[in-house]
Amino acid sequence: MSVNPYGYLDVPPLIYTALEIWGYAVSHKKPNAVREFATVIVTALVLSVLVRTFLVQAFYVPSESMENTLKKNDRILVSKISTKITGIHRGNVVVFHDPGEWLGTGFPDPYDTRIGHVLQFIGLVPSNTGNDLVKRVIGVGNDTIECCDQEGRIVRNGKAIDEPYIKPGNGTAQVNFKVLVPEGYVFVMGDNRGNSEDSRFHLDLNNGMVPLKDVVGRVSVKIWPYKRIGGIEN
Repeated sequence: MSVNPYGYLDVPPLIYTALEIWGYAVSHKKPNAVREFATVIVTALVLSVLVRTFLVQAFYVPSESMENTLKKNDRILVSKISTKITGIHRGNVVVFHDPGEWLGTGFPDPYDTRIGHVLQFIGLVPSNTGNDLVKRVIGVGNDTIECCDQEGRIVRNGKAIDEPYIKPGNGTAQVNFKVLVPEGYVFVMGDNRGNSEDSRFHLDLNNGMVPLKDVVGRVSVKIWPYKRIGGIEN
């Protein structure tokens, strides 16, 4: 977007309109109630954008690849600030941008309208550009990950790992591989291993690695539907 009269860049129409109302009320010395209302609206919108940008952001789950931990159309909150402070660790469930056409044309965005984009920008509805994925971190920098031992388990740094979060009835031995995770990257898989196009299926592109710079944050809680509200990690 171009610079508007208030000097802000990339301000969506709803916030821009609120700023106009606020500016009009102040410049024309409208009654206190009008000025206060305009100030409250502008402040609320600005705070919402700041929270979405720096603290937490809502997303919706577009596929079945993380069942049963996350189900299709679950709404989730992603913590950005805690991720920046504590980093990404093995076992974390993370949202990240498509690192290299994993999704092809991407998933449809249920809020793909003008007002929907504004509400996503503000943070009032879950975000999804159609190119965001959610998976579990299996390996971090300097980990060696391979599939599989004689019992069909993923081996990390020479030791088989137990993964109780894998969807029952789904093994993890769909692809045989052995990779070394470089610093600054993670290796990810879906909990529904039989229905997850994850790092294993993109070994031809940087060995399936996801750059940490593409990670939006760690999934902290499910917020919808209400029967599924709760955390996902110990």
